[in-house]
Amino acid sequence: MKRRRGTTDVRRFLEAAEAASPVEAVEQVARELGLAFGAATVSFLIADLSGRALVRLAHVPLTQDPAAGNRSSDLGVRRDEEESARVLPFDGGPEEQAVRTQQVSVLPPDAAVPQSETADMWRVLAPVTERGESIGLLKMFLPEEPDQEVVDEIAQVALLMAFVVIANRRHTDLFEWGQRSRSFSLSAEIQQRLLPEAHTCEASAFTLAAWLEPAASIGGDTFDYSQARDSLHLSLTDAMGHGVNAALTASVCVGGLRGARRRGMSLLEQAAIANSSLADHAFGRAGDDFATGVIARVNLETGAIEVINAGHVLPYLLRGTEVTSLDLKADLPFGMFAETVYESTHLTLEAGDRLVFVTDGMLERNVAGIDLPGAIRNSGRLHPREVVRALADSALAAAGHALEDDATVLVLDWHGMHDESRESVSGADPERASEPLD
Repeated sequence: MKRRRGTTDVRRFLEAAEAASPVEAVEQVARELGLAFGAATVSFLIADLSGRALVRLAHVPLTQDPAAGNRSSDLGVRRDEEESARVLPFDGGPEEQAVRTQQVSVLPPDAAVPQSETADMWRVLAPVTERGESIGLLKMFLPEEPDQEVVDEIAQVALLMAFVVIANRRHTDLFEWGQRSRSFSLSAEIQQRLLPEAHTCEASAFTLAAWLEPAASIGGDTFDYSQARDSLHLSLTDAMGHGVNAALTASVCVGGLRGARRRGMSLLEQAAIANSSLADHAFGRAGDDFATGVIARVNLETGAIEVINAGHVLPYLLRGTEVTSLDLKADLPFGMFAETVYESTHLTLEAGDRLVFVTDGMLERNVAGIDLPGAIRNSGRLHPREVVRALADSALAAAGHALEDDATVLVLDWHGMHDESRESVSGADPERASEPLD
């Protein structure tokens, strides 16, 4: 197909984003993309916070849609003044497949689609991803079949869209509002702020993903990670209790760990700071606040990993086809006694290893029927991004969609190639992506 305007002028897209307000930046970039490719419509679908849907947050019609004004199409749409968000649940269709495989999908006109202005157009679905973190999907309707050069350029501008979203969501609640298909309690709001902004990270030496499935009454789970130049820090914690008190206990624990980590302290010192911070917090409240947890530091050059277990569920190791629990010394939970001295266990990862960290919400009595080691063993060919959601989904289903405690999973794949550049195509490593659904 012929393009109306060149798409390689990144400056034009960036200028469009910067000239617009934060709430209009994505829409303006989408409009520029549509004009560049001669598209009839361009939509940006953002990933829902549930991980099980996309949300149509910015829809840019570049030609008049005959269906405009049909109020029946407003069913299932959330509105906030002039903003609207439509949730599109994953159903195994092309949109979910594009996100899962991280491949641009080109679909021919579909005669089964009701008559509309786009019925005879080609549909292009491009994942909007950054370092393996699925941010959403770019959807275009083109009048002609795109050639491979155009498909490659669409993939590149989808990566550009990822950076536009990341940059502008710092200045507005629009994206967060669009992603929230369910309401948040105060404790859930606190808990959400404790999590890292990206739940997935791909690097040359590792791939990491985490997921938190909250209970109806927030259980105080958190996860965190941070990559330094030659090391990776991980944590998974579970604060005692439920609701706001658990969220506050989790805040103190995570704050202690992050503060010590950012001051360059050793893993043992991080544990000591978290413990003393929680002990002081409990004393000041005359309460009994504590948190179990696993914190770890991976040497990215050697694969050596140091782990501290503060009374937490043992992590699992998938090596080849064998699943075992890590043999870790168990110390007391953070905050029980200010004088607790922590010890660490040292292990070495091998290329191809997968570590799976969970909280006890994955093992509660309502979900005890799940064969967790078996599920981990069968997940070997999936990207960690899909693994964590699949494991959380299994717990949610087993509990009848009414978890009594938060269920949290963190998966770390070790590739052992820190001295090499990561293979990346438009924000994701295609060799690490999951295969299409059957």
